[in-house]
Amino acid sequence: MTGAAAHTIETRRRTQLLVGAGLLVGLIILPVLIPSPYWRGLMVLVLLYAGLSQGWNVLGGYCGQISLGHALYFGLGAYTSTLLFTRLGIPPTIGLFAGGALGGAAALLVGWPCFRLSGHYYAIATLVFGLIGLLLVENWDWVGAAEGITIPFRQQSWIDLQFRIAVLPFDYAMLAYAALAWLVAWLVEGSRWGFYWRAVKDDSIASRSLGVRVFPSKMAAAAISGAITGVGGALYAQYIGFIDPPSTFGLSLSVLIALPAVVGGVGTLWGPLLGAAVLIPVQQISIAKLGGAAGGVDLMIYGGLILVLALVRPQGLISLFGIRGAAGDAVVENG
Repeated sequence: MTGAAAHTIETRRRTQLLVGAGLLVGLIILPVLIPSPYWRGLMVLVLLYAGLSQGWNVLGGYCGQISLGHALYFGLGAYTSTLLFTRLGIPPTIGLFAGGALGGAAALLVGWPCFRLSGHYYAIATLVFGLIGLLLVENWDWVGAAEGITIPFRQQSWIDLQFRIAVLPFDYAMLAYAALAWLVAWLVEGSRWGFYWRAVKDDSIASRSLGVRVFPSKMAAAAISGAITGVGGALYAQYIGFIDPPSTFGLSLSVLIALPAVVGGVGTLWGPLLGAAVLIPVQQISIAKLGGAAGGVDLMIYGGLILVLALVRPQGLISLFGIRGAAGDAVVENG
């Protein structure tokens, strides 16, 4: 990498950080200006899926490993935090770290055999693991089986992430989660691992010949991605107050986790946030307006958006702003 190129990349990364800080300040102020609990709740979901999709983007966007089983890590995070709270009394603020750790560990276990596959075979394998997780939880009485688990309200507390009917605290909890996921992506994007991942995504065989340790690189991406998703699952459980297998392990959830990054711009820093800001309101407003008739309508809209984007803006909505992914900065370093 030449000195001029390195300076350009460093300037771009500083700009990203400044823009991110400015956006964070704006999002801290925004919930206070929104009096409606409905719109505050919508903001909660947008920020949740922005964080989840950013986690998926680490593996699917930067590393090029398209996963259709991220609901497995989400569900493990949700159930781990919930069971620790309901059975052992461990606060969710601690349980979410346990959920993240278990999500990351599960991603490593899935990645160990599946990263020996490539292309659509890897995607199908992650889908199968996700379905196995769903079936196991649906038939495991100790974790509530198909009936799920209701999280009892104990006290109004940040430690327990329980606020009666207040939505505003969850706006800030989810904002912290989305901001942390964004910061992790920003850090890894400019790290050696980030360069390795983009090289693996472009051409794994050529990357290996140039000294990139392909399998460990994929495993590192999977662990980070699974951990971010697991934390999101734990936060979701506390926000909803009830979990069951379909809502935390379902295939549609895996798709919804990936879609914001796909629509916003795969392998970009801002794509997941932009995609979530577009897709989640579409989903929630269609449900609010159409009620039970909305089943499948949001998926039809998603399909239409993806079809239009594939034809008009294959790089995602983020390309409307002239922003490209970091793939162009990828440089393989020996070691």
